[in-house]
Amino acid sequence: MNINQEFDTIAAISTPMGTGGVGVIRISGDNAFDIIKNMYNRSEFKPNTISHGWVIDNFDDNKKVDEVIVLPFFNPNSYTGEDVIEIQCHGGVNIVKKILSLALANGCRMAEKGEFTKRAFLNKKMDLSQAEAVADLIHSKTQEFVSTSAKNLSGVLTNKIAEIKKSIMDILSKIIAGIDFPDDVAEPEYEYLTVEISKNIDDIEIMLSSASTSNIMRQGVSVAIVGRPNVGKSSLFNALLNLDRAIVTDVAGTTRDILRETLDFGIPVTLIDTAGIRDNKNVSKVEEIGIEYSKQSIDEADLVLFLYDVSVGMTPDDIEIWELANNKKCIKIANKSDLASIRNEEDYYISTLTKEGIEDLKNLIKSNVCEINPENLEFSTNTRQQECLRKAQDSLKIALEAAQRKELQDLISIDVKAAILSLDELTGEVVTDEILNNIFDNFCIGK
Repeated sequence: MNINQEFDTIAAISTPMGTGGVGVIRISGDNAFDIIKNMYNRSEFKPNTISHGWVIDNFDDNKKVDEVIVLPFFNPNSYTGEDVIEIQCHGGVNIVKKILSLALANGCRMAEKGEFTKRAFLNKKMDLSQAEAVADLIHSKTQEFVSTSAKNLSGVLTNKIAEIKKSIMDILSKIIAGIDFPDDVAEPEYEYLTVEISKNIDDIEIMLSSASTSNIMRQGVSVAIVGRPNVGKSSLFNALLNLDRAIVTDVAGTTRDILRETLDFGIPVTLIDTAGIRDNKNVSKVEEIGIEYSKQSIDEADLVLFLYDVSVGMTPDDIEIWELANNKKCIKIANKSDLASIRNEEDYYISTLTKEGIEDLKNLIKSNVCEINPENLEFSTNTRQQECLRKAQDSLKIALEAAQRKELQDLISIDVKAAILSLDELTGEVVTDEILNNIFDNFCIGK
C-alpha cells in the first residue's frame, strides 16, 4: 500500500521546545508543497536546492512571520519517502509554534509520536531494526551507545540478519525442491541438514551472546552512595560528578530525598545520593521516608559505595549499615583520608576535601560495573529483537532434532519456515499493528 494515498499530510516541530538558535518544523505528505506555497513568499522549489525567504501569515494579509530557510525533499528521496518540507526558522518558542499553527491551518494535521519514522518504515526507507536504532540514537546516554546505534541505523544488524536468513532460505529451498520435484531433485542429505542448521543456531547464539551487553548499554547500571549522616555522601556525589549538585552542610540529615545523576563510563551509570541512615526515633517524618528510600536503594543498586568517616572510625551505626550494604556488590570507602593516622588495607581511602583518591575511585567503580567493552560491540539488540532471535533459534533446534532423527523433511520444513518468520518479525517484514504502536510510541513527536 502506498502511504501517500493512505495518510494525511502531517506536521510537527522537530527540535526541542525552548529558546535556541534554530527551530525546525517538518511537513510530510502529498500536499506538503501546496501547503508551504500558501505560507511562504516563494513558490518555486527545485530538488537539492535550499530556498531562502519569509514565512507569511496568509490569513492576515500575508503578514511576515519570520525569515527562514526551506529545505524541499521530493519523494521518494526524503526521510519518509514522501514529499517533505523542512522549515528552519529562528528558535524562539513563539516563532516555531506560530509556523506550526500556520501549517495546521493550511491543511496539515499534527503528527503522532514517531510518525515520520513510522512512515519511513512503511515506505521501505528503512527496516524495523533501523527504525528502532533511530530511537536509540535519540535516547543514547553515552558516546559508545551513540556509535553502536549508528551502526544499527547504517544496516549492520539488518545485514547480519539477512545473512542468516539467506542461509536458512537455502536450506528450505533444497527441502521444498526435493519434496515438490522428487523425480528431478533429490532431497538433501540429513547430514547436510544437521550441519547447516547447526551453523545457523551457532550464528544466532553469537548474536545473542551480546544481549546482556546491549541491555546494559541501553539501561545502564545504578551506583548508590550510603552511610550515616554527615560522613560526606553528598560531597562524594558532587566530587564524582565534578559539580555542586547536592547540598552539603555540617547539619545531619540535610539530604532528605534521593538525588540521581548519570555518568558516562562507556555505559550509563546512574549515581544515587541517599539520605543518611540512622535511628528513626529522633528524626522527622520526611527524613524517615528518606531513610527508607536509602535502604531501598541498597536493594536495587548494582553497586553500593559504603562511606564512613575515618576520623571517627567505624561506629556501631556504621557497622549496621555496612552489614546491610555488604550483602550487595560493595566498595568500603573511608572518607577524610587527610585525617587518617592509620590505614586499613581492606578499605579504600579518599578525601572529598582534598580530592585525594577521587579519580582512582572512578576507575574502581568503572571496573566493578563496566565488565564489558562496548567498543567491541558490532551491533546492539533490544528485548524485542532478542526475543525474535530466540524464537528463530528454538525453531531451528526443533528442526535439528528432527533432522537427527531423520524424520520426514516436509515436517522439518515447518520449523525452518517458523525460524524465517521470526527473523522477518525482527526486521519488520512480518509485523503486527500492536508491535508497531509499541515501538513508535517511544518516539518523540517530530521524529
